[in-house]
Amino acid sequence: MEPEHTINEMIRARTVRVVGEGITAGIYTLEAALRMAREAGLDLVEIASNVDPPVCRVVDYKKFLYEQKKKQKEIKAKTAKVVVKEIRFGPHTDEHDFNFKKNHAESFLTHGAKVRAFVFFRGRTILFKEQGEVLLLKFAQALEEVGKVEQLPTLDGKRMSMLLSPKKSKSV
Repeated sequence: MEPEHTINEMIRARTVRVVGEGITAGIYTLEAALRMAREAGLDLVEIASNVDPPVCRVVDYKKFLYEQKKKQKEIKAKTAKVVVKEIRFGPHTDEHDFNFKKNHAESFLTHGAKVRAFVFFRGRTILFKEQGEVLLLKFAQALEEVGKVEQLPTLDGKRMSMLLSPKKSKSV
């Protein structure tokens, strides 16, 4: 297994910029930098090879890798995972079904999920495109307290869909 970074004798530059705890930062020859690292009982790790001279850090390599993995994990944990819930309507959805689905969408939005509402046109119901668009706009208007329209209704084949995202809560 080849290491992720260039370390110790694998470094090919003649001069390097050395940084690290307890080390006087500066530009040294590779031999002098390696000697400093050995005296400290640590490794010389190239952390920026695309600059002149390359930047090397005097550090325990295993500890350096561990801390990098830890940072990557933290970054991954902080990224928000976007959940998209779908709600399906027909062009002739009655009031009770509309309210039932609106309540579900409201709960999804308050819990931070996005909602994709779509009207599915089956067979000849494609004639009622305007009715489907009106239904989606009515749905968006009913949910304007908790969500905002991210994508207006668009017809894609037999589906007319619209995307709603949750509004940011104003906590004081």
